[in-house]
Formats: sequence, structure tokens, C-alpha cells
Amino acid sequence: MEEVKKQEPRWISGIEPAKELLTATGTQILEIECREQPAKLHELIRAYSGPAIRADLKRFRDLAAKNGPVLFIGMGASFCSSISGSIFLQSHGRLSFSVDAGEWLHYASSIWDEAAPSVLLTTSGESAELAELFKTGDDRPLGLICNNPASTCWKLADNKLPILAGPEYGNATKTYTNATAAAIILASEIVGLPWEKDAERAAEVFAANLDPVFAIRADLEEFCRGAANTEIIGRGAAYGGAIMSALCIREMSGHRAAAHTGAGFKHGPNLDVDASHVAIIFALGRAADLGVKLAQECNRRGGKVVLVSNESHEATNKLFPVKIDAVPEPWEGITSLLVPQALTLGMIERTGCRLPPRFQYGVMEQ
Repeated sequence: MEEVKKQEPRWISGIEPAKELLTATGTQILEIECREQPAKLHELIRAYSGPAIRADLKRFRDLAAKNGPVLFIGMGASFCSSISGSIFLQSHGRLSFSVDAGEWLHYASSIWDEAAPSVLLTTSGESAELAELFKTGDDRPLGLICNNPASTCWKLADNKLPILAGPEYGNATKTYTNATAAAIILASEIVGLPWEKDAERAAEVFAANLDPVFAIRADLEEFCRGAANTEIIGRGAAYGGAIMSALCIREMSGHRAAAHTGAGFKHGPNLDVDASHVAIIFALGRAADLGVKLAQECNRRGGKVVLVSNESHEATNKLFPVKIDAVPEPWEGITSLLVPQALTLGMIERTGCRLPPRFQYGVMEQ
């Protein structure tokens, strides 16, 4: 009888986890990885300031000299993390879009040559859609932002930037944060703007606000408890944070959450706001006043609101304000995530974690 060869473990990021992590619960893993975010963000900023990655960034900048839009292509958390980059480029006069990798693969190949560089984002580097895009687009100006230097996509890419978040076994916390920072830094380099001071400010604010926000997670959970659904609203870079926040809540707790832009929420979901409804509204960045206005409207309709802003607001039985320090635009794409992460942790500490830790890659398929 032919002996079946046992497959070697495909550890996340190619690194075997420590024994203590293998026995940790999903709740414990989420808190560990959330609290690792500030240090990992600082590490990325230091690395991207060094000569090796500076040279890589220059190659990306040279690719962007071609006429056409700069595309950021990803799925899930990787797609979310690209939004801060495309928003920054748009704000500084360069045509740029974030697009879903699956949609682009199946429907947009005929117009791909009209783009300038396409920056593909994948944490694992093994996503089937991203690998296929590299194989079919190898004659186009492509770049990669990835967390796994042992991956298929990393081997296929000529131009690549590391996420440097380390192995991640729960929700995409560290990888979202670092990939967002990488996208912002790359966008800054493309338009020739300095980024170091803004990045350091954002990292400092993120680190300083994490403990105070996480300390109120039980209060956040109690305020939101019993909601039929939770909707998360952000504009600009904070829209990326809203999508990622909804993914975190849904994956870890099983509670249904959905993300919207401010305008998208106004033209539809706003119509069914009532006492069963909780909205988490990011009143951050240049459109912060519109977020405050929307919170007031939700309250008038009977809905409850967690209002995340850089200003102080009076709490009521329907309004839970959380003040976080301001950061330069578009770094609110990172800081906006703190409150939903804290809420998620509060939820799963009370009801249990729905998503067990994942230590190995499974089969990546479309």
C-alpha cells in the first residue's frame, strides 16, 4: 500500500508559533495582537525611513510616472487598508482608486493597461485572486504590499514592500494597521510629499489612546448590547476603518455589522433607524461636522450612537462619545479602528469568541 506523505505545516508567515500561543483562546489572541499594534507601527515607520526600503519606494515612484490612475487592489482587510492611500492621492491631485481584487480579475482585465502602477495588497501573499493577477499581469507595472516574504505573491513580484506586522493569528489587526501605514507612505512618496512627521504623530496618538479606549470596552459593550444591527459610518480614510471595523465585529463575535460612507448611509440605511439600532460614527477628518450632524439625526430617530471624534461631546442615554486625539489626514484610517476593536473585545469577553485562532494557512481558492 502506497504511503501517504504528510504535508508540512504551512504556518502563518512561515513562522512556527510559540507553544503558549497555540493554547491561547481567540479572545486572548485578539487582545494580544491589538496591543502589539503600536510597537509594530513604530517598527514599520523606522524601517520605511531606512535606505533599503527608501530604494524600494523610489522604484514605485518611478512606476507611477506613467500616465493613468494608481490602482490599489486587494480583498477584505487588505482592500480596507488601501483606501487611505487612494484617498491621499486623490486629495493631492493624482487619480487613484481602491478596487476589489476579485471584481478586477474577472471584469476589468480589458482596461488594465489604462492604469499606471497597480499596487496589490495581500497579507498572506497566497490569496488565489491576487496570485492570478500577478500571473496574468506580469507585463504591467505592478507592485506588492505583503506580510509574508515566503509567499507565492512575494516570489512573483519584482517591486514589493513589507507590512512587517509579524505573524497574525486572529483578526487582521496588526496587518490592517501596518498595511494602511504602508499605503499612506507610498502615496506620499508618489506625490513627493514628506511623511515622517505625520507618521510619527499618528503612531504616538495611536499608542497613547489605546489603553484609555480599551479601558472602557465593557461600557461600550453594555451601551451597544441588544442592538438588532450595528452600522459603522466613516468618510474618507475613515471609511476604510469602518469596513475593517465591521469585519472585526462580525468575524470575532458573529454579530452583524455593516460599513457605510456618510452619504451612503444618508441615502438608504438612515431611513430605518429606530431604538433597535446602534451606529458607530467616525466624526474625523475634514468632514467631521457631517458626522456630528448625522449622530444628532440618528438620536432624533431614536437610535443610539457611539460618536468617535476629536472633540468633547456630552454623553446621554443615546449618545456614547469617545474622544481620541487628532492626527494628520489621512492617518485617521488607523486611529478610527481603536473604538470598534475595544467594543469587539468587550463583546467576546462577555459572550465568547466565534473565530478560533488560525495558525496555519488553509487552501486558498476563489
